[in-house]
Amino acid sequence: MKGIGKVDYYERMQQAIEFIEKNLQKELTITDIASKTYFSSFHFQRLFQAITGFSVQKYIRQRRLSEAAIKMKESSQSILEIAISFQYGSQEAFSRAFINYFNIAPGKFRRKDVQLGIQAKLNLLDFKEKMKGELTINKPKIISLNKIHIIGHEYKTNLNNEKYFEEIPGFYDHFGRNEYYLKIPSKIAPNFAYGISCNFHDDGNFSFIVGEEVRNEANELESGFINFEIPEGKYAEFTIDGPSELVQNTRRYIYGTWLLNSNYERNAGPDFEVTDVCNSIFPNRMRVKIYIPIK
Repeated sequence: MKGIGKVDYYERMQQAIEFIEKNLQKELTITDIASKTYFSSFHFQRLFQAITGFSVQKYIRQRRLSEAAIKMKESSQSILEIAISFQYGSQEAFSRAFINYFNIAPGKFRRKDVQLGIQAKLNLLDFKEKMKGELTINKPKIISLNKIHIIGHEYKTNLNNEKYFEEIPGFYDHFGRNEYYLKIPSKIAPNFAYGISCNFHDDGNFSFIVGEEVRNEANELESGFINFEIPEGKYAEFTIDGPSELVQNTRRYIYGTWLLNSNYERNAGPDFEVTDVCNSIFPNRMRVKIYIPIK
């Protein structure tokens, strides 16, 4: 089954941008913004960050401050009035954010002839044009998988500002140093470690499970361990043989380029990676396969 197509992906994301732009002076929630794309809140945030390089929250903050800066030059409204109109609770909060972003106080900016690095409105269709011709690397295999039973240790992380890229290597290290792999019963392939992204939340929080494939669920598990089932279905399989940075860059590529330019849509459910432990040397040579559920 084919997905929503190349143009619709970008257009639906652009609809979210237009909604943000129309409501910069109103309260904005990720759920409301994502609803304009018909993606889940979590998936919308992941796509947005992969395409643009920064989070939805950061874009909103920078756009509000940029429009506030323009208004300070073009209107006679007080700084407090402008701050409140752009959803800041006080002039102090607005000033702190303004200084943090522009490195100048709003009052000083208003008095002096200073050029700022204004964040312009994004046009994601421009990103589409830039991505043409970038699909010659790392093309996936499209495969069907049966259900996979996993027992693993659950960790918590967050999408925001790609926090998970920093934390996930630490999860694997923690799992190995504590010899958690010895606590997994009925293992099928003990030399292959699974890393599963799941339990996605609207605020960007999600679980990352490090574990191994097993024959069946266990009735009793030690604290922190869970049974997990990877659902059967169609997956895009990306093969990686290189440094650890290539694993992260492949994920950026999947969500920032490949998925948006493919004829597939990401299906519901977890995505996961499988590391060939015996033939991988962290961080210089990693043999990893990443699986993305598609339809």
